[in-house]
Amino acid sequence: MIYDGSDKRVPEDVGRFAIVVARFNPTITGRLLEGAVETLKKHGVSDDQIDVVHVPGAFEIPHIANRLARVRDKLVEDVPVTVLTSGCSEAVWQGKRSRKRSRYAAIICLGAVIRGETSHDQHINRAISLAFSEISLRTGVPCLFGVLTCNTLDQAIARSGGLAGEITTGATGKETIATRVGHKGIETAEAALEMVALLHKLPR
Repeated sequence: MIYDGSDKRVPEDVGRFAIVVARFNPTITGRLLEGAVETLKKHGVSDDQIDVVHVPGAFEIPHIANRLARVRDKLVEDVPVTVLTSGCSEAVWQGKRSRKRSRYAAIICLGAVIRGETSHDQHINRAISLAFSEISLRTGVPCLFGVLTCNTLDQAIARSGGLAGEITTGATGKETIATRVGHKGIETAEAALEMVALLHKLPR
């Protein structure tokens, strides 16, 4: 059996999606958030299925992501119940069963850590990457790493769907238009959708 979640189709009644986004470097993180939300909606996630939480900076993201990953909702569902009577005949009636599940199908973590004059960025990046992994493994809720870890502001702009400077000068001295490298917000939301689809298919 081959399990593939790359179709990104959201299963019915899958729950909600949380996005935890840092306010630090707001121009960059705002673009990441916009791309993530639009990607979720493009793949069938409605506005009322998306919760967005703003935190001061990237270092604060894991604390909130951990809190959200631990939230459980009580679900009450109709189930057929088989009852054996004294005469060994069977009667089937509709009963109720309650169970708990994670409120969030996935948590998308967005931020931008840009290298400065000290090694501060390295400590933040290491701490949050380990935290995201630990949260996912401990709770079973995918916690997606959408934090940019860049050397320069231009790199962060290029990785959030913008152009890293309107014009750049190449080694030959000729001016060229900068290109977009990617969009981490879109990529992280797509990864979240794939994980949710894949987990829905895997044995429980």
